[in-house]
Amino acid sequence: MIQGKKLIIVLPAYNAEQTLEQTYNEIPFDIVDDVVLVDDLSRDNTVEKAHKIGIKHIVVHENNKGYGGNQKSCYDKALELGGDIVIMLHPDYQYTPKLIHSMAYLIAEGVYPVVLGSRILGKGALKGGMPLIKYIANRGLTLIQNIVIGQKLSEYHTGYRAFSREVLQAIDYHANSDDFVFDNQMLSQIFYAGFEVAEITCPTKYFDDASSINLKRSTIYAFGVIGTSLLHFFNKMGIAKSKRYLPKKQ
Repeated sequence: MIQGKKLIIVLPAYNAEQTLEQTYNEIPFDIVDDVVLVDDLSRDNTVEKAHKIGIKHIVVHENNKGYGGNQKSCYDKALELGGDIVIMLHPDYQYTPKLIHSMAYLIAEGVYPVVLGSRILGKGALKGGMPLIKYIANRGLTLIQNIVIGQKLSEYHTGYRAFSREVLQAIDYHANSDDFVFDNQMLSQIFYAGFEVAEITCPTKYFDDASSINLKRSTIYAFGVIGTSLLHFFNKMGIAKSKRYLPKKQ
């Protein structure tokens, strides 16, 4: 527990058998109270590995729900367990668990309600092996999003995110896509609701077992990101009305 607040790490897993244990072993259990793993119908032995290493809270989807659908189950379970601070960490070891202390303290001390681990701040992305085309796409999409939404993030596409309970209860993340664009829709909701977001520099690693999406899905994702930004802008201007931006019903 950190500053009297319950800290829960959520692991959205899909075929993470090879990297799960390494990720789990670096989680700082001096402050972490619980770990939740949600398996999205993996084709390997992710669930068996999770049981073996001692993860107590394991949710297994009977059908593949997608990356966004996985996160919905992650946050639902974390809130059910009474989490005050919830940090999403990919179990593919692409992001280091060693930043959990820093991210959690910013929320626990009331400095920011949302913290992102950014691969773009500094020179971590390319140094860590991010393909140049992905780096360029990340920077281009982020520029468009900042202009349209009116923010100044270094990137919207990191999978390393920390939230206060207040944030998760204030937005209706269930109204979002079950696909990869979920991340951007959630940030859009957070900004729309008036919450501030902090970023900290995060080194990253690209290797064979790290998760990635192909060109076709990357293209669909890019159009989804731009569409999300435009919908955010139109709602702010009163031109459109989307239930995604309504407060979540309690």
